[in-house]
Amino acid sequence: MTRKASLWLVAVAVVFYAAQLGAHHSISAEFDTNKPIKFTGKVTKVEWMNPHIYTHVEAVDPDTGKTVTFKVEGGPPNSLYRQGWRKDTVKAGDTVSVSGVRAKIPTSMNIGVATITTADGKRIYGSAGQTGARGEGAQNN
Repeated sequence: MTRKASLWLVAVAVVFYAAQLGAHHSISAEFDTNKPIKFTGKVTKVEWMNPHIYTHVEAVDPDTGKTVTFKVEGGPPNSLYRQGWRKDTVKAGDTVSVSGVRAKIPTSMNIGVATITTADGKRIYGSAGQTGARGEGAQNN
């Protein structure tokens, strides 16, 4: 292999790797672990997409008393799928309880480090307060 071809391959590998690093973020980049929240509401939409699943839950905001739609960030689809969760495990119309942390931006309705508990007691996305991969540790009660 020529020197020019080797340098080209290294450059492509570096760009590809750098793009992968930028694709994910730490929890503290978006969420404030000192702002825990718990609420119960109705699921309005579930988005199964990479890098995270998002469950939209309409509920009363415990801070304002107003009805809002929270966007609850979950783990990666592949991780949840390997644990037995499917696209219809939680669906629009289901009543769920959520515990997690609020976003750093006060106007954001995003919730992270979340556990969703279904009406029949199944816990999805791991345990609240978890600081590792949220998709790991989903369990049934």
